[in-house]
Amino acid sequence: MACTSLKFTHIILSKDIAGKEHDIEGEIMGDYKDLSITVRITVVSDVSTDSHEGALGKGVVALLEGIQDTGSLNRAAKSLGMAYSKAWRIVKETEAGFGFPLIIRDGARGSSLTEQGSELIAAYAKILAEVTEFANERLATLIKK
Repeated sequence: MACTSLKFTHIILSKDIAGKEHDIEGEIMGDYKDLSITVRITVVSDVSTDSHEGALGKGVVALLEGIQDTGSLNRAAKSLGMAYSKAWRIVKETEAGFGFPLIIRDGARGSSLTEQGSELIAAYAKILAEVTEFANERLATLIKK
């Protein structure tokens, strides 16, 4: 995976408003403890020139995790409400951009992840969790939750 890099595409500050009191104008009354950060990460290929190729984010990861869980690209696509043809296109574009296969198709027996595919989604999940934890800890420090 020497030809990939990590890009932070979104860091979202959100506020938990469920069950909060509202003032006269309908504004939420609360404080900083209701704030948290949601992070979205995209792993991209440094060699791909096509913006649709060589990008792995939460959607591609969900599809690959579905293949890992079900042993089938078709079942993984259906579980995400996606057409098989779209799922296949997404996998092929990602593989083309990264320059290595993510899944192994075994005809009627289904599909499985390659070693690189498994490593990539595990690394993505770990990095996402670590960055999210750090961002929320840093937010708490900066705004004195």
